[in-house]
Parts: sequence; structure tokens; C-alpha cells
Amino acid sequence: MPESAAEVTAAGIARLAGVGRAAVSNWRRRHADFPKPVGGTETSPSFALADVEAWLRAQGKLAEVPLAERVWQQIAGHPAGAVTALVHAGCALLLVRDRAAAWPTLAAAPDARLAELLPVPLEETLTERFGAERSVHTPTARALAPSVPLLRGVADMAAGATPREVFDFLLGRHLDANPRQYTLTPPGPAALMAALAGPAATVLDPACGTGALLTATAAAPAPGGTAPAPTALYGQDADPDLAALTALRLALSTDTAVDVRVLSGDTLRADAFPALGADAVLCHPPFNERNWGHDELAYDSRWEYGFPARTESELAWVQHALARLRPGGTAVILMPPAAASRRSGRRIRADLLRRGALRAVVALPAGAAPPYGIPLHLWVLRRPVPGERPAAELLFVDTAHETAAGTATGTATGGRDRLDWTSVESAVLAAWRSFDRTGTLTATPGGSRAVPVIELLDDDVDLAPARHLPPPAAAEGAAQLTGVRERLTETLRRTRELTPPPAADSGSGALRWPATTVGELARAGALTLRAGGTGATPAGVAVPVPVLTDTDVLAGHAPSGALPEAPAGGPAEEPVLLAAGDVVVPVLGGGSVARVVDDATAGAALGRNVHLLRPDPAALDPWFLAGFLRATANNRQASSYASTATRLDVRRLQLPRLPLGEQRRYGERFRALAEFEEALRLAGRLGEQLVQGMYDGLADGSVAP
Repeated sequence: MPESAAEVTAAGIARLAGVGRAAVSNWRRRHADFPKPVGGTETSPSFALADVEAWLRAQGKLAEVPLAERVWQQIAGHPAGAVTALVHAGCALLLVRDRAAAWPTLAAAPDARLAELLPVPLEETLTERFGAERSVHTPTARALAPSVPLLRGVADMAAGATPREVFDFLLGRHLDANPRQYTLTPPGPAALMAALAGPAATVLDPACGTGALLTATAAAPAPGGTAPAPTALYGQDADPDLAALTALRLALSTDTAVDVRVLSGDTLRADAFPALGADAVLCHPPFNERNWGHDELAYDSRWEYGFPARTESELAWVQHALARLRPGGTAVILMPPAAASRRSGRRIRADLLRRGALRAVVALPAGAAPPYGIPLHLWVLRRPVPGERPAAELLFVDTAHETAAGTATGTATGGRDRLDWTSVESAVLAAWRSFDRTGTLTATPGGSRAVPVIELLDDDVDLAPARHLPPPAAAEGAAQLTGVRERLTETLRRTRELTPPPAADSGSGALRWPATTVGELARAGALTLRAGGTGATPAGVAVPVPVLTDTDVLAGHAPSGALPEAPAGGPAEEPVLLAAGDVVVPVLGGGSVARVVDDATAGAALGRNVHLLRPDPAALDPWFLAGFLRATANNRQASSYASTATRLDVRRLQLPRLPLGEQRRYGERFRALAEFEEALRLAGRLGEQLVQGMYDGLADGSVAP
């Protein structure tokens, strides 16, 4: 095998063949001709991709593998690394798109000859698109040699989808496979930032990462219509690999009329565009950097509003963004909330206010963007126009109350997967566009307010929105609280009716039934066992498919997640969809919970760390099944323990062997207990809502004592 050949792990082989990893392990044991490991470790070996494909093809196991999956495995196992493979793929896709007539002739050459021929047309294509100074360098024939099968594959993919869709699919797959290596700006916040910046011909992202913000600018809506596409996109990133990937992503996302300039380098220390006057700057800078250049840049001309302290790297990025705007241009920067109130930054914040550069501070919900555990802020800035009077007011917007998919009682649960981003975006844009048009805004309690700058220029210059917004009306007033009280009273009455009768002694102690396990029942066909996964919204389905998560099962909530859209140009994993009568069991956390799916939940997809048991109604009653699965002793004996979590082995859970009629008798009792449990849960939520509403109403005067 050549040293430069691509390699693939056992998990990759399983994906290629469309089987589980256990099947791959079985093939290695049973087939003497299965390819031998060529790398990796003893516990995680890797195999030559070409040898594996040849073996699978000879065994008849490769015929149905999607092209996109084979191409992805070539990228993941590339000897020079996945990033290099993606760059090569992007270059080839750009060549296929911009010089479509040349590719068929090139592709007709043998692999070795194609590697020799490609550098010249690639150099011409890249120079024409990016210029001589660029972050995407033309690969040599030697570097291209192991990539030739990959390049043929992406060209074949581009025949059924656009080159942009192919590259977005492959790049997205790489980012998903390496989540800890990259700080990504999710599509929702990226689109919101682009919309806040408004129509812009020239856009800069000085910390562009994978290009999410620059890509979003082309689709940003403008008031009263659609924004024109930018004519020039500029980006810079300290990581040369990210700069190259972003340049290719932008080039494939735009036509040749759009000037794309993405360079690598430390933006604060070595600005690649010192003379640029952009219409808009969008930035998700690195947070809490101490080594940002404080000692070297003390006399830099960009610090027009004050020299940032060593601990205020974010304020250095703010001033860099303002320095690269034309007068009147807009910058939108994602900021940590501490930057709005740290004392070390108060003088710079004060000068930004006095001179009218800072126009709005928007508090996003926790989970909107990384780091997901804190509620980040958006700062909207505008470079002052010489001679114009500074703005008299600053806009504050707080979207915390807009963010979460509520429970049945309307209480917010929050979380990264439960953000109602449409509401967030609508609230922010409505407030900003009205304020930007008139210079002021009628206050919305708990939502938005325009505050006179003079009121903010105190000793702290604290710009956290929550500290300047009037609180929302308590539970919408006394009438709303009365409604909550009535629902609570009715629920308590229902709870009393559902309270189980006194437990009757069986008279013979604990019964010892003949037992079986879930695994045995699955093998016998009495039930079907499925594990939840990711999946994607099936093609042609316009409405996002809800996902029942393990948190939903534990809390008794309706499905709160949503399936992502199927990747463009790539294979979509089929989700596991729920049906009424299914039993769902979370496998992490060590709790004893099982839930029977009702008609309202049917049709949702099964989330991660949740197992589905679909009983054959002729053999098993679902309520009987769920009831016995919840037994504490049953869960204890079926649990395994890792260093940080308890995991339930669903196959080891036990059931008594009982006739179907006896099962249904137990099932009715278990169903009654479940109704009682749900009534108690609802009463608790309503009680908390009523108590907090009364506290808030008495405190703000909307409820009389």
C-alpha cells in the first residue's frame, strides 16, 4: 500500500457498508481475507480505504453506498489531514464551476496524469478569483496525488448538486465531527447580525473563522425588501487553514462579480486591510484573551476611544471594527456580557457613548452561540460622521423572555435546543429598525427601551440591558393570576380524584413470576427495540420534525427539539419516528422513567440517549411494559456505572411472563398512576407560576395587597 493512501476506521467502514460496528468486528473475525490494519492503535485500528472498498465490493456490500459517504470517508482518512483534503476539494469544485468546459478533458486522464495536469488550471482559477495575494495556495502535483480519487468524487457530486452545496455538506460534516476544534457562529445569530448591519456593498469580518458571518450577509433582509448582494467580502483569521476554507466557501457561495479577499494573520497585530473603509463589519471575536498585543500596540492609531486594558481584548476588537468602517458604516459584534459592566472598560464605554459610536446593546438568550452557557450580547456600533451631532439615546433590547419553548403551563425551560429563534430575531429587528429610523423608541416592559446617554454616564457606565429595562408586567396582571389560580384549583381537584386507593396487601409477600428480559422479547419478535439518534428532516417535509429528548421524557414535557434539515448534496440519516403506544426510556442518569407515547407525541423523532420499545399488541400491553420497566430494583440491576454517569442497559430490564389479559389488568393500574403523576406535576408548575406571579405583582403594584 502506498504511504500516501487514505485510511478509514472501523466506524468509517460501518458507515460505508451501512451496518453497525459490531458487524465490522464480526467480519474481521470470520473472514481471513479482510484487510489488515495499517495504522491507528490496537483498540482503534485504521485500514487502507482502497483495500476496504475493494473487499466490500467483492463481498457485494458496497453497491448501495451513497457517493457523498464515500467522498466523506476519503476526506476523513486523507493522509495529509481532513483540512487539506477539504481545501483540495474546494479548489476542484471552483474549477468545475468556473471552468466547466475544461474539467471533462482533465478528468479523462489517468490518475497520475491528472495530478500532473491540475496545478496549472487550478493556479489560473485561484488567481482569477482571489488575486495573487491569497490564503488558498495552489497545491503541487505531488500534494494532489493522494487526492485524485477525492477530486473525481466531488466532481461527480457536483453533477447532481451545485458546487456550493457539495462544499457546504463536506465542510459541515467536518465541523460536526470536530466540535471542540472550532468556535462556530450558529446560522440564527449570524443571520441576525447581518440583518442588523443592513445592506452593505463591502463587508469585513476580522475574525472570520469558518465564514459564517460573511456567508450570512448575502441573505440578510433589508427593511421593505431584500438586501442587494455585497460586491466585496473581506476576511482575516489567525489560522491559515480556516482562512483558506472560508475563502473557498465564499467563492463558491457567490458569483465571480463579488470580490473575495480572505487572508491569514493576527488581525490586531498584523492587520491585513489597514486602509479599508467597509460599509459593515461583522465579528465574533475570541473572548477573554490576555495575549492580544497589549504591550506592542500601546500607541496604535486604532485606539481612538481609549487604550484597552490587558483584560479588555473585546474592546480592542470593537475599536478595530470602528477603525475599518467608513463614516456612517455599521459594525455588529458578538460580545461576552462582562464587557458591558467590567470597571476596567468603563472609560472606553463612556467615550463610545459620548461620541455616538455605540448605538445598541442586545442581550441574547443563553444557548444562542458559544460559549452556550452564558447569555451573550450584540453590540451595534456606527462610525461617527464628522460634523454630525452624536446620538442622544442608546437602545437596550433583552430577549431572554422570547427564547424558550415553554412547557404546558407556559413556563420557560430554556436551553440551546429550545430557543425560539424566530421570536428572538423578530423582537430585535423590530426594536432596532424603529430606533434606527427615529432615534428613539417607546419602551416595552422587559423587552426594549431607548435610554438617554446622559443617564448612563455614571461611575460604572454599566450597559447590561437587564439593568436599564423596566420589568415586564407580573403575569400580565391580576386577571392572568386569577386564571392561573382557577387552573390550579381544578388540577388539585383532579389530583384528589386520581389519588390511588389504599394499597392492598397481596397476602403472600413479594410474588416470584417467571421472568424474561427486554432483549429476549426483542429476539422473539414481541417488541422492536430502537435507539434514538440524530437523523434529519426527510426531503419534502417543510415543517421541522419535533424531537423527543431525554430531558423531555424525564420532565414529562412535549417534544422540545427539532430535527436539522437534510444536508444539501449529502445523505440524510433517517430519524426514528414515534407511534402511539410506543414506550420510551432514557438511558442516562440512573433514573427509573418509562413513558408511553400518546397521540399528541406520535410523529415526533426519537432523540439521543432515548430508547424506543415498540410492543406487538398481540403479545404485550404497553402500559404493563412501561410500568414494570419503572421498578427501582429492575433499573438498578440493569444499570452500569462509568466514572461520571450511570447508563441503563435496556436489554437487561426484566418483565414477568403473564398472559395478555393479566398484563392489561396491571396496565390499567399503571396508566392510572401515570395520570396521577402528570396531575401532580402540572399542579406543581401552576403553583410555582401563581406564587411567583403574586410576588411580582405585589412588588410592582399591579396586584393590590
